Amino acid sequence: MGKITVLALRAVLVVLLAGSLFTQTVMVALLAEDMEGGALADRRVPILAIVVLGIGAAQTVLVCVWQLVAMVRRGNVFSDGAFRYVHVVIGAFTAAALLVFALGVVLAPGEAVAPGVVLLLGGVSLSVFAVALIVLVLRMLLAQAVAREVEASRMRAELDGVI
Repeated sequence: MGKITVLALRAVLVVLLAGSLFTQTVMVALLAEDMEGGALADRRVPILAIVVLGIGAAQTVLVCVWQLVAMVRRGNVFSDGAFRYVHVVIGAFTAAALLVFALGVVLAPGEAVAPGVVLLLGGVSLSVFAVALIVLVLRMLLAQAVAREVEASRMRAELDGVI
């Protein structure tokens, strides 16, 4: 991965992390204030908790991607250390899918939210879970690459011994 690509990706990650921190602090407070007297006032706490936890899941993914990019830059992404970050990313996407589904469940009762919005949240939840499954497939590819790297190292050592 080229130096410019790494710098561009890191810049995007920093902007996304800063934006998520702004949203988590300022925008959630404004959302709480807006919900105070509305039709969803009785469900304000669970909705805000789901939003904050969802942003936290996104921040977790951003930090793990930063670490994986650092491993790529150092040339050791095909090692056992990368699995820790990939597992956390899979867990964060799964948690995010469950949080979106929970938001749909919280919003479903009553007439405050249209049924189409709840159905849309179900589709979003399924889509986020699909991303978790895609990352799981990519983890399997990483496992194969790590196994091949280990085998190549072993063969190089044998060849060095023969020479």
